[in-house]
Amino acid sequence: MNASKDYLICPHCGEKVTRYRNPFPTVDIIIEIPENQIILIKRKNYPFGWALPGGFVDYGETLESAAIREAKEETSLDVKLRCLLGAYSDPKRDPRFHTISVVFVATARGIPKAADDAVEAGLFFRDSLPSDLVFDHSKILCDYYLKCIQND
Repeated sequence: MNASKDYLICPHCGEKVTRYRNPFPTVDIIIEIPENQIILIKRKNYPFGWALPGGFVDYGETLESAAIREAKEETSLDVKLRCLLGAYSDPKRDPRFHTISVVFVATARGIPKAADDAVEAGLFFRDSLPSDLVFDHSKILCDYYLKCIQND
């Protein structure tokens, strides 16, 4: 059997029906605020630790809309998308299942307030990032600082 699909039995005719297994689309958002800080959230659910705000793309939703929605849901801030950083698709990036994340860089003003899947929201400088980053967010942030932020 192919690892990307399996079969169900049709309850009406008894024939095999192919059921495809596909990765789940997600978005992550690097939210920049004045003073060269970014916002991270502490997750309420497994896997526990600090993460970029983000989540699953809803059916019928654009990636951009999902990023804006997830940022608002988890930080209570309205963001303005600045650019697309990239896509991250390592099947092991999420210990729960295979996800593909499209990562946006956004700007916001104000003080983040944790909501939805976040128990805490924090502001971090590049040299003060928490050590317990989940998923592949340390790689994403490394790419962000390499591609988007000028080294002084």
